[in-house]
Amino acid sequence: MQKFTGLGMLHPSSLIFHISFIRGLFPYPGDREELQTRVSEKSTQALTHRPDTKGLYFQAFGGRRRCLSKSVAPLLAHGYRRFLPTKDHVFILDYVGTLFFLKNALVSSTLGQMQWKRACRYVVLCRGAKDFASDPRCDTAYRKYLYVLATREQQGMVGTTSSRACDCVEVYLQSSGQRVFKMTFHHSMSFKQIVLVGQETQRALLLLTEEGKIYSLVVNETQLDQPRSYTVQLALRKVSHCLPHLRVACMTSNQSSTLYITEQGGVYFEVHTPGVYRDLFGTLQAFDPLDQQMPLALSLPAKILFCALGYNHLGLVDEFGRIFMQGNNRYGQLGTGDKMDRGEPTQVRYLQRPIALWCGLNHSLVLSQSSDFSKELLGCGCGAGGRLPGWPKGSASFVKLQVKVPLCACALCATRDCLYMLSSHDIEEHTSYRDLPASRVVGTPEPSLGAPQDPGGTARACEEYLSQIHSCQTLQDRMEKMKEIVGWMPLMAAQKDFFWEALDMLQRDVGGGSGGP
Repeated sequence: MQKFTGLGMLHPSSLIFHISFIRGLFPYPGDREELQTRVSEKSTQALTHRPDTKGLYFQAFGGRRRCLSKSVAPLLAHGYRRFLPTKDHVFILDYVGTLFFLKNALVSSTLGQMQWKRACRYVVLCRGAKDFASDPRCDTAYRKYLYVLATREQQGMVGTTSSRACDCVEVYLQSSGQRVFKMTFHHSMSFKQIVLVGQETQRALLLLTEEGKIYSLVVNETQLDQPRSYTVQLALRKVSHCLPHLRVACMTSNQSSTLYITEQGGVYFEVHTPGVYRDLFGTLQAFDPLDQQMPLALSLPAKILFCALGYNHLGLVDEFGRIFMQGNNRYGQLGTGDKMDRGEPTQVRYLQRPIALWCGLNHSLVLSQSSDFSKELLGCGCGAGGRLPGWPKGSASFVKLQVKVPLCACALCATRDCLYMLSSHDIEEHTSYRDLPASRVVGTPEPSLGAPQDPGGTARACEEYLSQIHSCQTLQDRMEKMKEIVGWMPLMAAQKDFFWEALDMLQRDVGGGSGGP
């Protein structure tokens, strides 16, 4: 599907000229505004194809050189839809279904020395791809195979020249790009997403249909490279069998659990091991080892837009841009300011409206946009091995990492030894958050002070706070007003306690004396 044509291929400066030229043809303001809107949308879409808005960036955690580098850019790519690092290489899928194989290789440096470089060469692995997946563990050493969900033309009945499109799953060796296995489905089955779960000998492939149903099949991954054919059974997953009214919009998985988000924004969970279940929910009361596919509904206050799933913790983002974390918090990977586990979704109140969220083995990352539209990367949890650049001892709260984030960064992930960020601009996939109703905003005593999720409103609120403090006549009154304001602000409990205790200490030191302006 070619997304951009005509005016969308012009440079933004040329678009400004064309807008000025065309405005003279439409004397009515309404016509001009409509045309400007349509041209603006086309010019924004054109950014997906522009080389300066798309790219894969990475930063190695170890070694002497710790700076952001850019991978080779496939010239034929129509934007970047998603990417996945494997044991030795990186794979990128564009918007027209072309899957690119970005290879690590030995190259000659400027000094004439040979050095190992990441993602410096590329080839086209296949076309017609819809989605792809590999071993869901954070350690890329386990990602030996790449599973590609694709559409292929299949020959019709014997004796005819007709053909029909059928979905299939092709399995490639990640090391060489060689296809070692293929399974084709009936033409009536149409899928849009694939994820993996389970061990290599019992690898479950979960396939999401266009109608929102989940099907699964099991393969023995250790036998995929053996030249033989066998039949696998495609079965309806229990979440779709027991809850047929639900339409699943997307899914994500790790080695021992799967999370489903419905079109209505509900969240359902499958947990397959007792240890992970205890970490996520704090109890084994409802865990049934004989029925591990039974979906568990999470209780949430609003519609969930997207999520991230680590080994034993998870993150959820709702329609108002609020972030909820749940699970094991031994290293502070939930970003709640402490190291207490959470058995239910807990809001991280000081962080809102993320662009992307990622959960790893024992740390979490958030891609955020500041009020001046620049991007920044925040992280919490374990900082060992350089996984939180600038914070080697880790942090129990989300802190700004020492990483230069590309302007159009839209997705991220981290492996044991490297951080990856994908840059690609597409207005069709831009997350649009709703404003939280005033009655549900926590931490603002008056609507006029602005909602905390609005950067401009927060600035106005701070100005109002300073005005109230300045209007107090004595130092004691100002400190009392400051303690009151701290209670209003959307801070974590530990932060509020810190400010209140510090203000109490200052009050005791001044001994009730008066203070000037």
